[in-house]
Amino acid sequence: MSYQLDDLLYLMERLRDPQHGCPWDLKQSFASIAPHTLEEAYEVADAIAEEDYGQLAGEVGDLLFQVVYYAQLGREAGHFDWNDVVDGITRKLVRRHPHVFPDGNLRTPPGTLRLEEQQIKERWEQIKAEERAEKSGAPEQLSLLEDVPRALPALTRAQKLQKRAAAAGFDWPQVTPVIDKIAEELDEVREAIGRREHDAVEEELGDLLFAMVNLARHLKVDAETALRGGNEKFERRLRYIEQQLTAAGERFADTPLERLDALWDDAKDEGL
Repeated sequence: MSYQLDDLLYLMERLRDPQHGCPWDLKQSFASIAPHTLEEAYEVADAIAEEDYGQLAGEVGDLLFQVVYYAQLGREAGHFDWNDVVDGITRKLVRRHPHVFPDGNLRTPPGTLRLEEQQIKERWEQIKAEERAEKSGAPEQLSLLEDVPRALPALTRAQKLQKRAAAAGFDWPQVTPVIDKIAEELDEVREAIGRREHDAVEEELGDLLFAMVNLARHLKVDAETALRGGNEKFERRLRYIEQQLTAAGERFADTPLERLDALWDDAKDEGL
């Protein structure tokens, strides 16, 4: 027997049954579940990064359960239910893909409409802007940065803010001035350090990181993915150093920096 989506929805109802449900699940709310959703999303990303596809199905299931949870909470509060969730996302995606569903009908057989990738991208952004205007209720006050979630990781949010501004024409046309801006921001960090003003250092570092994200965007590199790769490289090399020191009977904390630097270079030579 293989369980289906209806079984998962039924399971969720049972967990939230006021008389016979799970005490922990009955205590949960939208706010209390949100951190778990973020955690599950990261676990999906980790499984993909590790190319652990055997684990990925389970992680995607955990993430799906978060959506089912919200649907149940929404139904109990009278806000929305699972059908509203599915209907809403299906309508949105049909609307945002006129090159696939030119008449706005999900079941219309595939046609012959062909658009260039840039045309598709421009139309996608136009439709999203129209949706934001509809949500706002006051288009004349609508910000370009409307609905960019504040809960996103800072690097990801920076990239989205920049992308939204660039779509409206606020962007450098080439990468050279972006690199120049990074050099400018680095100089300002040095000046703030020289003044020993902690708040100014923090502000200037923020500007420098923002400029670095802008460079990644211009080079079509996802900043979050790039930094994750840098983290993993650092971890591999540091573990190599630890292994070498352990094999030599040495303690990390007692090892001079010059020795650690030499082992770091060895790790690089090993391709780590």
